[in-house]
Amino acid sequence: MSKVCQLFSGSKGNSIYISCSKGKFLVDAGVSAKRLENALKNINVQPCDLDAVFITHEHSDHISGVRVFASRYNLPVYAHPDVISVMRGIGAFKNKDDGICLCDRTELNGVEIVPFCNSHDSVACYGYRFNLSDGRSVGVCTDTGYVTDDAKNSLLGCDLVFLESNHEVTMLQNGIYPYPLKKRILSGEGHLSNYACGEFAKELVKNGTTRIILSHLSQENNTPDIARQTTLCALNEAGFEENVDFKLAVSPEENYERPIVL
Repeated sequence: MSKVCQLFSGSKGNSIYISCSKGKFLVDAGVSAKRLENALKNINVQPCDLDAVFITHEHSDHISGVRVFASRYNLPVYAHPDVISVMRGIGAFKNKDDGICLCDRTELNGVEIVPFCNSHDSVACYGYRFNLSDGRSVGVCTDTGYVTDDAKNSLLGCDLVFLESNHEVTMLQNGIYPYPLKKRILSGEGHLSNYACGEFAKELVKNGTTRIILSHLSQENNTPDIARQTTLCALNEAGFEENVDFKLAVSPEENYERPIVL
């Protein structure tokens, strides 16, 4: 049985739990170790049972808890080589040689993990596809200014995808952010808009994805209802019907529900 759960989502911290009969993993550890422990225990997962942590990139909302959490439970931490180098330099590991450079797909406990490159203003940024031992596949694609060809090639055919729906463009343009920050978010190395999310969601469902979880929503430039309606309308216009062809949900900032069973 495969299970997934977005424990935390958004600019205050991110972490996703992915498991199957042979492996249990986290993608990102962007909140304190204590909050990660509590979130896992709330879904009846013991942190000591995890097998590894996979980091998308080095921004604080994705790594702030990894030093304490990974060392406390003796967990290997995988990331792009450039991200590992930065994390070592800023003291994100307890020991200077910690961190495993991930350059290509790897296998852990019968689970194939496929990294792919996103476009973000970090030293490097990975998304991940997990081909689980139970036959299911889960993709994580957040923190990207656009959906790269690498992401498309890796994600099509996934059963479930965590997909960034960061901002509504008009809200961002008319909002309180200073112009340089608006420019950064809207750039090809920023964050995925609701519209771009909806457009890619159509490709995902067309190619077999049945569950989409909208993730990494902006507090200031989006709302869960707007994000959900944008993607839902895009899918409906493409001829897909909710609860028949797909299920659509929005990740809360902090999860209080049971994991999704695939």
